[in-house]
Amino acid sequence: MAVSRINEAGLNVNQYGNRNVIINGAMQCWQRATAATTTANKYSTVDRWKHFESGAGAFTTEQSTDHPTGTGYSLKCQVTTADTSIAAGEYAFTETNLEGQNLQQLQYGTSTAKDVTVSFWVKSNKTGIYCAAVYKHAGSGTAYMYRKEYTIDAANTWEKKVVTISPTAGSTALITASAGAIPNSNAAGLSLVFGLAWGTNYHGTDDTWQTGSGYGTSNQVNWMDSTSNNFYLAEVQLEVGDTATDFEHRTFADELIKCQRYYTKYFETGGSGSNAYLRYGTGQAQTSTIAEIPINSHTVMRADPALETTGTFSNYAIWARGSIYALTGLVVEVSGHSNGQLFTLTATVASGLNAGDSVSLLNNNSTTAFLAFDAEL
Repeated sequence: MAVSRINEAGLNVNQYGNRNVIINGAMQCWQRATAATTTANKYSTVDRWKHFESGAGAFTTEQSTDHPTGTGYSLKCQVTTADTSIAAGEYAFTETNLEGQNLQQLQYGTSTAKDVTVSFWVKSNKTGIYCAAVYKHAGSGTAYMYRKEYTIDAANTWEKKVVTISPTAGSTALITASAGAIPNSNAAGLSLVFGLAWGTNYHGTDDTWQTGSGYGTSNQVNWMDSTSNNFYLAEVQLEVGDTATDFEHRTFADELIKCQRYYTKYFETGGSGSNAYLRYGTGQAQTSTIAEIPINSHTVMRADPALETTGTFSNYAIWARGSIYALTGLVVEVSGHSNGQLFTLTATVASGLNAGDSVSLLNNNSTTAFLAFDAEL
């Protein structure tokens, strides 16, 4: 019998896809690194998560198989240099940034702005009060900050936390007024922030939208105070509504292509699959010193990307007419097309090419060289 209309009341809400606006909330994709890497106010390990620390302390981030359900990955943060006294302007946190055009369903900047709910699993040896925060970027309006305290109750135990954020939290009308709008563009619209330590310059009022940079409250623990301290984060979800639904699991392929809009690492080498002369692409010599090599992106990137390399051009070479020519420079140009983007790599060598030569760009006897394209928020 034909069905003219699906009975929505009989559906499990968890069947709906794309509820979670967080990309890589399951910590599946690690294009840059999986091993412990010292944070330096940048994206360093897990895709779409940026880590920050200022002051005398330091912490690393890495992939962990310690997971609340026993299957999957979590982000592990580990203090490596303690800071027992957080100065007013110091901080430690991790965050993910979301494009404004992916957040228009929140209807911020209008009287019908929606509640949103953040849910996540967390674990640490250091118990006490922590703060999760949402930063609404200014765009053409005003930047606003919301923070909410949550408590890690038991040491070394996975706990699920849920934070529901009203657009009028704290009896404010900041988000429902026009200045609360999220830009409908590829610029940052919201940042979701997990605080580890906050100096007094970054304190605000719990469960309240405010102007300024109040990412945390005065009750936030100083997680940086011991090299014994760790912090695990898994299954992070942000969705419209006042109820936390089950975590939306995506396939690895779906999550990776979302991550590659912001960062694409080509032909990472290392391990048993190392290839000291791995080829990236083929092109043509333009002069005796310049060659151009086109490479297609996997997807349309958020913006024109910056090229990332090992920083040593001699790790790369042009292969032409049976000879290797070490690079002296490498830059990227970008042109759009209907199915993605075309990167044109312009490689320079000291001499030796012939205009019109067919050439290949490759590693120059290096098993650690890579190419990456960065369009992160």
